[in-house]
Amino acid sequence: MNLSVILPTYNEHDAINALISEIYEILDTHPITFEILIVDDNSPDGTYAAVAEKWKGNPRIKPVLRESEKGLATAILHGIRQSEGDKVIVMDTDFNHPPSLIPLLVNITDYFEIASCSRYVIGGGMETSHFRFFGSKIFNKFIHYTLKMQTTDNLSGYYCFKKEVLDGIPAEKIFFGYGDYYIRFLYVMQRQKHPIIEIPVVYKDRLGGLSKTDLKNELFRYFFTVLKIKFGFWKLK
Repeated sequence: MNLSVILPTYNEHDAINALISEIYEILDTHPITFEILIVDDNSPDGTYAAVAEKWKGNPRIKPVLRESEKGLATAILHGIRQSEGDKVIVMDTDFNHPPSLIPLLVNITDYFEIASCSRYVIGGGMETSHFRFFGSKIFNKFIHYTLKMQTTDNLSGYYCFKKEVLDGIPAEKIFFGYGDYYIRFLYVMQRQKHPIIEIPVVYKDRLGGLSKTDLKNELFRYFFTVLKIKFGFWKLK
């Protein structure tokens, strides 16, 4: 199989089927085999049931219910481990990440092992508040200089990679927590010399549901994640 798209969900009942439909229509026009895995953390709003009912009998759409574990990063890892594709795309499930970029991500990973979307390269941006955009940009500068990262957007979470880059890596030591997992992922990939290219993305306003991100708490989490990496309190092995 060419591609697995992983959509981690929690209370995304309002938008998830529309997102799946758009991704499906985009991929169905390309000569690739694909699957879409929806990894749901037992959402109380019935996200899993809504997906399972609408796409019943479609072998390309694979809803996965996690009843005993919760968390963005572990949900993504769960999806990766259940995926069958040679390439994996991970994206948000609220239309914050535009599905229109998927063909580019798939094609460009023929030449690079990882394609990571960035709000901070030419052509990127956010259709949200200027305060949030510049605040995120400044924090990404902090990550960039503290950890000597080549990438400009280390909190994007919209990316495509060849699954083989995780071979031999204890992925559970990367994929835990919330968006901080992506700092660890990019840090490890760069230290292991995997070719990474950033492509511009413009974040859209979310459709449906409520944001699960507590900005204040997540900022502290990301800050301490960077410091733990910098001073050796977190190591891959």
